[in-house]
Amino acid sequence: MDKNLRWKLLFVVVVVLIGIWFLIPTYRVYFGLTEEQFSEMTPSEQDNLRSSSVSLGLDLQGGMDLLLELDKEKLDEDVDIDETMDRALSVLRNRVDEFGVVEPNIQKSGDDRVVVQLPGLTDPVRARRIVQRVALLEFRLLKEPSEVARVLRRVDRLMGMRKAGIEAEPDSAGIDSLFAGSDSLDAALDSLLVEHPLLSRHIPISESDIAFDMDDIPLIERMLEDVKADSILPTSSLLWAKDDIAMRDGRQARQLHVLEKKVQLTGEGITRAYVRADPTTGQPEVNLNFSASAAAKFARITGANVGRRLAIVLDGRVASAPVIQNKISGGRATISGTFSDDEARDLRVVLEAGALPAPLKIIEERTVGPSLGRDSIQQGLRAGWIGALIVVIFMLFYYRASGIVAVIALALNLFFIFAALAKLGATLTLPGIAGIVLTIGMAVDANVLVFERIREELRLNKTVRASIDSGYERAFKAIIDANLTTLIAAIVLLQFGVGPIRGFAVTLAIGIVCNLFTAYFVTRVIFQLVTSRTRLEKLSI
Repeated sequence: MDKNLRWKLLFVVVVVLIGIWFLIPTYRVYFGLTEEQFSEMTPSEQDNLRSSSVSLGLDLQGGMDLLLELDKEKLDEDVDIDETMDRALSVLRNRVDEFGVVEPNIQKSGDDRVVVQLPGLTDPVRARRIVQRVALLEFRLLKEPSEVARVLRRVDRLMGMRKAGIEAEPDSAGIDSLFAGSDSLDAALDSLLVEHPLLSRHIPISESDIAFDMDDIPLIERMLEDVKADSILPTSSLLWAKDDIAMRDGRQARQLHVLEKKVQLTGEGITRAYVRADPTTGQPEVNLNFSASAAAKFARITGANVGRRLAIVLDGRVASAPVIQNKISGGRATISGTFSDDEARDLRVVLEAGALPAPLKIIEERTVGPSLGRDSIQQGLRAGWIGALIVVIFMLFYYRASGIVAVIALALNLFFIFAALAKLGATLTLPGIAGIVLTIGMAVDANVLVFERIREELRLNKTVRASIDSGYERAFKAIIDANLTTLIAAIVLLQFGVGPIRGFAVTLAIGIVCNLFTAYFVTRVIFQLVTSRTRLEKLSI
């Protein structure tokens, strides 16, 4: 064996060993670990293992398929729809990437719709929460107790006017004067008030707190909507709390906060969001870090309003309203509440990814079950094995002993494809399996070109070794031309295709590169190895 052949053989062995190393995580995920062993691993270990293995697409492992539509009614008339959709797509991609869904498909459908495919995520509630949540974060001051009483009385008087059949514009100056002699709330509203207990957060309850029984909230909301409460309050807003509270008699109630309409700070300045446990209650809470400019503004706001309550408003609900004890200059804030671990993590994701420019409505929702995935895998693998078996039989029958070399190259080709998919963290889809099956045919095509050239050289009465060398050299250009043109098509599909087309293009492109290596380089090394050890007078081909 000459030195040059030794290096070639060593190179092939090293590449095979690297491929085995790349495929170890995939083997562990699908064959080496039980569900119990996998669940005992830490989340970071699980994520690292998944990211290093071949993942399955929506059509193979199941997941969520959502069609979303932009709610144009919540947009201003002069807003550019295309820019809004681009912003919504960017935010959705950031959220889904942060959430950890592997190889999601997020793309526009028409002018105002978005298709979102989430492989592996089969919880409809979590899927909706991730993609639909606007995640509009605001910091607003609560009104002083004296102002709260005045605001509630003004709203109540307008409710009384509507009940009495008195028509008045919401901003009419006569509203207050009509009921100037009354210091109590309207009787119908007064009957809905409930006593507010002390909060578990140890925030003292001031005169600005008011709560309603959960059964009465729909009625209160209809009344506030009927009188257009927001329009009669030029500097105030009425917002419900995010969480319910338990009353002394066991009933559930919800606070109605009176806030300043002016937004002191938004979530645009958030640079980082993370979850940790509240050291007092043990409940998960979301901690926020602000940019330098937002931190400076937050410090000014808290410094100028010590002793007042600052509401943290998320999507129009008050998540918490702590009292400002002193100036906060560290650029940090905390959102606490009765979060579950999943809710806190999901909130972190949407806050860090940014707010949607407008709400998205789900107009179509499909859950692809894993049973469909299993059927697809079985049928795809069955088609692949049948096709490979027919090819193997043909190569062995037509090219005899040389067909064994082609079969070895074919097996290595499939091995290298899956190793490359694992290294790239790519996703295998049903079209991807079709791409792999196609590469099987292309791998055989390259071997056919080489073998036929070798046959031609043998007919010219050349030696076996000379025929092999000449056959590979003469077939090289034809192999390159055939594979290069297909590779260009795969690259175009990869660049401009979406969803299943990209899955097909990825496996096809990887398969072509692996095919060039196995069909031309590996098989030639095998022939050279055989002819270097034995002086063949005749080649079985």
